[in-house]
Amino acid sequence: MIATIIGSALLILGAFNIFSAAVGLLRLPDLYTRTSAIGTAAGLGVAFMILGVVVVDFTWLNLLKGVLAIVAQLVTSAVGSFALARSGYLTGSSPAAITVPDELADDAVALGGASVPLGDTVPTEDTAALDAGPTDNRANA
Repeated sequence: MIATIIGSALLILGAFNIFSAAVGLLRLPDLYTRTSAIGTAAGLGVAFMILGVVVVDFTWLNLLKGVLAIVAQLVTSAVGSFALARSGYLTGSSPAAITVPDELADDAVALGGASVPLGDTVPTEDTAALDAGPTDNRANA
């Protein structure tokens, strides 16, 4: 009886965490804060839900599976949200106006690179080849 109440409370807590992230996804101003909200919900919300299921239907095998699932979820949600935010930055997604420090641009300048305003693209060898257009190698044969 007590395990059912505690497990149900954990399930509701996890569902509320995911629901609050969904609201944040709609209301937050930019990619970076939205990614943070979803990464937190994926990590904590799903972890609470898995823990709730383990408490409701406890066996040692379920506990082992639950711990492995929670660890995998926490690791992958953190790495995934970081990768999404970094790719958004590298493709020029502008942060909200309230975002003051731009540590990635500061790091680029400190390493001797040029500061690139967000929204602009940095030409590289790959993009220069794409800008040149398709090449017809049959003409050289």
